[in-house]
This record gives sequence, C-alpha cells and structure tokens, in this order.
Amino acid sequence: MLKAELLEMIANGENSGVEFKRDDIRPEQLAKEIVAFANLQGGRILLGVEDSGRISGLQRPDAQEWVMNVFRDKVHPQIIPFYEEVRVEKNQRVGVITLSMGISKPYVVRHNNREDVYIRMGDRSELASREQQMRLFQSGGLLHVEAMPVAGTAFTNLDAGRLDYYLRHIINDPEVPENETQWIERLLGLGLMAEDGLGNAVCSVAGLLCFGITPRRFLRQAGLRVMAFAGEDKEYQALLDVILDAPLVGRWQMTESGRKQLADDGLIEKFSSAIEPFITLEASEINQHMRREKAWFYPWEAIRETVINALVHRDWTRSVDIEVTNYIDRMEVISPGKLQNSMTIIKMIAGQRSPRNTLMMEVLRDYGYVDARGMGVRTKVIPLMRTLNQVDPIFEETDDYLKTTLPKGKKDK
Repeated sequence: MLKAELLEMIANGENSGVEFKRDDIRPEQLAKEIVAFANLQGGRILLGVEDSGRISGLQRPDAQEWVMNVFRDKVHPQIIPFYEEVRVEKNQRVGVITLSMGISKPYVVRHNNREDVYIRMGDRSELASREQQMRLFQSGGLLHVEAMPVAGTAFTNLDAGRLDYYLRHIINDPEVPENETQWIERLLGLGLMAEDGLGNAVCSVAGLLCFGITPRRFLRQAGLRVMAFAGEDKEYQALLDVILDAPLVGRWQMTESGRKQLADDGLIEKFSSAIEPFITLEASEINQHMRREKAWFYPWEAIRETVINALVHRDWTRSVDIEVTNYIDRMEVISPGKLQNSMTIIKMIAGQRSPRNTLMMEVLRDYGYVDARGMGVRTKVIPLMRTLNQVDPIFEETDDYLKTTLPKGKKDK
C-alpha cells in the first residue's frame, strides 16, 4: 500500500471495512476485530492509528510477530492474513492487516475458555446474535472455497505463460486477452480471479493453485509434502522429506514444428520426479535396447490418480499439507478434510461423483490430468492395484482426513 492510499483511508474514517487501533491493545481485542471482518466482507485494520484518526505509529518493535501470534492463538478457524507496514514519517510506521471475507464461517475469538462470534456492524464490531450466527453457519456451507479471494495477491502472481497456453491451446479461446485489464476481466469471468470486497481483483484459490507462481507464498497449505522411509513407520531419519510448491498444471509451449512441449513442470510432474526413485527398481542387466528395465512397486496411474484426487477434492479451508508417504510395504496419501457433501467411501468405490472443487477439476480435466468421467477410483485405482499388486487399496475416513493406502501386495513380500 502506498502512503497516499493510507492517508486517504485514514481521512475517510472508520467504517464497515476499516478499523483504527493502537498496537498496545490486548490480543483478544485485536482478535475481536479480525473475527468481525472475516465474518462479514473482510476489511483492513490499521495499527498505530487513534480512534480520532491521529497517527501515533507502531510502538512495538515486533509488531508483525505479535499480530501473527494473535491470529494463531486467538482466532479460529485459522486465517492467513496479509500484513504490511507503511512508513508515514521517518520514524513512524502504520501496520496494515488486510482480511478477505472468510471462507470457513463463523470465525470465533478463543479466550478464557470461551468462543465468541463477532460481526461487523457499521464502524463497530459486536457479538453476533443467535440469528446472525445461524446465517453465518449457512453462508459457510454455501461458499465455494475455490472461488474465494486470496488476500495480498494480484494478477502478477499468476503465470502468464501458463494462462496464455490454457486459453490459446487447451480451451481454444477465440479472443485471447491482449493486456492486463483484459486478462483480469477474463479471469474474473473464469473464476480464476475474484473481487476481495475492498475494490481489488485478486487471485481466487483455484486460480492461485492451478496457475500461481509459488502458491505457498500466499496459501500455506498449497503443494505437497512428500516423504519416504526405509521401514514400516515414520522414523527420525527420512530417506526423503520435501515440500513441493508449484502450480498444478505444467507450462507448455508450441514448438516451430507445431508440437507441444513441456517447458516447466507442474506439481504433478515435480511429484513424479521426487517419488520415482523410491517406488521403482532398475534391473541389474541391460536389455537388447541398451536400457535397464524398470519395475514399479505400484501402478503409476493409480498413484497419480490418488494424488490428484487428494488435490482436487481436499478441504482447502484446512491449513495443513497433503501428505504422500512411502514406506517399505505401502504408500499412504492423506487428504485433509472430511469427504465432501454426502459422499462416503462406499459411494466413492461404486463410482459416484461429487467434486468439492469443480473449477479445479475442470481445469485438470481440460489438460487431461484427470479421468473425463470422474470415476478414477473405480476404473483405475482399484483394477490396476488388483492387476499389479493382487490387493485392493485401503480407504480410511475420519472427520479430519481421507487416507488412501496402496499396499505393495503379496508378490513383493
């Protein structure tokens, strides 16, 4: 934010989207304002500004750390804010907390063994009534998380090359945008960008995940955590423990001969490169084609389908990573969140379709990453595991996650 923008905002005074606060307030007081904004349309909290509009400046030397601790300790469910400091005078700074509309309402302040729900009413934050809380619960269930804005992002946080290829060569758009204004308008229409309620066009969750540059910078649960261990359990010494951060789709380009060529890996390709050494075994002898045969411990298509399902069906309001872990006898894929809607493991195995994130699913289907019918578990994972490993995959559901286990099978024991 520019100094001029900040001064104009202060001059306009507090309202339903702007709150002034000193930075010597108690943590629960700041949490109250955070929750109230998240339960409405989002807004900005200016730290270091008096109620009268006089700029007193930040007094804490560790203001950012203090703000993040308030978010972590007092606000539930967790919110990832965008925090910046604007220098007004030589030794005077104002902290700006920018909040988008919450994607997991209602948000509460946890303090003294209580959970209080606040909502913004004009220029004040007040306890929500029973009826208001009911509406918050209802709106929380109706929101499509993948279409929600990601605070602090902009058009420049999306990979222009990937977007251009998607429109020009994947969906064959007859009118590819020619400037940033046209791009933003088109991406808003596609749901890959969204209005943040503060007059800004920012990346949507789906846009950032599919086409973003380093999505984890703004969405900490993006990407994959990939691990490998030599035994049957997690051990202190891992053979592999990496967090992969990349957009879901690769960056493709057309060569002069008219062929498509992968110029930069997407998340799926990066995952493939990271995990392959731990799930394959090369033959000791070279064959007639001067190559070493490679044996796979699991059917690659089953792994790919399971990981992609974890990405497109996970609950993106949960601020934890998807975990893919390879053990000596199995591979486990843990996708955060309860199964969507009324889906059950029995329905999933039967081939019933109920995508949680339809926009992301459509983008990956356009690229050919997912089965066009959306029945990959029934048509790929289960039959391929039975053929190669002579065993069925194991599905385990809780309120917090869906875990898919691919056993090595009898033949490898």
